Amino acid sequence: MSKPTVLVVDDEPDLLDLVSMTLSRMQLEVRTAPDLATARRLLAAERFALCLTDMRLPDGDGLELVRLVQERHASLPIAVITAHGNVEVAVRALKLGAFDFVSKPLDLALLRKLVTSALRLSEGTGSATSAREATAAAADLPADLPADLLASSQRLLGGSQPMLQLRDLIGRVARSQAPVYISGESGTGKELVARLIHSSGPRGAGPFVPVNCGAIPGELMESELFGHKKGSFTGAVADKKGLVQSAEGGTLFLDEVADLPLHMQVKLLRLIQEKTFRPVGESQEQAADIRILSATHRNLGELVAQGKFREDLFYRINVIELRVPPLRERAGDVATLITHIVPRLAARAGLPTPRITAGALAILRNYPFPGNVRELENILERAVTLSVDGQIDQQDIELRPVSGSELSAGAAQDRPAADSSAQAAAGLPQQLEDAERNAILKALEQTRYNKTAAAKLLGMSFRALRYRTKKLGID
Repeated sequence: MSKPTVLVVDDEPDLLDLVSMTLSRMQLEVRTAPDLATARRLLAAERFALCLTDMRLPDGDGLELVRLVQERHASLPIAVITAHGNVEVAVRALKLGAFDFVSKPLDLALLRKLVTSALRLSEGTGSATSAREATAAAADLPADLPADLLASSQRLLGGSQPMLQLRDLIGRVARSQAPVYISGESGTGKELVARLIHSSGPRGAGPFVPVNCGAIPGELMESELFGHKKGSFTGAVADKKGLVQSAEGGTLFLDEVADLPLHMQVKLLRLIQEKTFRPVGESQEQAADIRILSATHRNLGELVAQGKFREDLFYRINVIELRVPPLRERAGDVATLITHIVPRLAARAGLPTPRITAGALAILRNYPFPGNVRELENILERAVTLSVDGQIDQQDIELRPVSGSELSAGAAQDRPAADSSAQAAAGLPQQLEDAERNAILKALEQTRYNKTAAAKLLGMSFRALRYRTKKLGID
């Protein structure tokens, strides 16, 4: 069996020798090119498993080669070698479709990991080159994925145009190592999308480490993410491995990234730019071989305009944006979701699967679902529990009144930052927060402060209610 061949494009003889020697020790064939013209000829004449190119070449730059590969050799992973600190160029390359980047001076350990990941992609291991493959990959997701992010078969379900487009995008971004920002309203399934990207790409065999940035106290965030050394602060009685280290070789998913404190935003920026981090109390930096995915239901552009989120970090995590559509934009998928959710809920409750009547289905199809798939599941859970005679009828469907502000708040996430800023100036966010606080307090009073019952009354999960009460300062 022939060895995979790697094309290395650089005009520095010393760097070519170093890279060639490193790759040869990995049992790879190496072809070199000192300029763009030679690289073009070799790409046209031979088949390669990977292309590595410097950004500065005698007759052009590496971005031209990235464009060429995307246009004529779309299945070929291409990675770029950048000057130290020149992250802007690396981000441009990633946006054009580069697989990954490595900075000078070369860290050979990181280079070897990059090459190994790229070769897995080139060989088709774990890659998702089509929407169908991306969907199928989701069937292998771990069983402990929260139920409110699942649709029974543990897949991103739905045949509507928005979902077809989303699955196609997942298949494409899974091939890259670029940071992906997943935007969308609460309850749309952003973590499921992140898991799909991970499991469908070359890091699929590695760990997937989700982090809820809003659930970790600000003073503990650095230790949780980067770990700490024994004695580095009061209470540090032993060395602790951070979540970044736990994600080594895999994916770190930063959920609700908008809640990161500003001092941690600086440290995350360095992690993305330099691919290094420093545990609390440690003097030496450590290399990190991870892919970073992030998500939030909030408008990051608006937060940047307000000075609450760093603009440079926003552009680093937002190399590729994936928008998860709200359920009201894919109402045709409601019946499909119900078909998969109801049997699972019935099995969990130890009940036979009830039939849903046409009247109940019509009610659900016409409801706007401000809480999205998560709210649909909560509604169905109550209906399954209360159903009689083996069917879910209209009287079993309890929907909460939906105010116009709820829907407009969700739609505002997709508007330009300028529009959102204008709303902020008018005080709308505070009004929405006050309305939400009043609704939660009223539900708690009606249920005698039983949070489980209050969550059901509000049409949200217990976990979501706990998060919102903490966020709104409700004791």
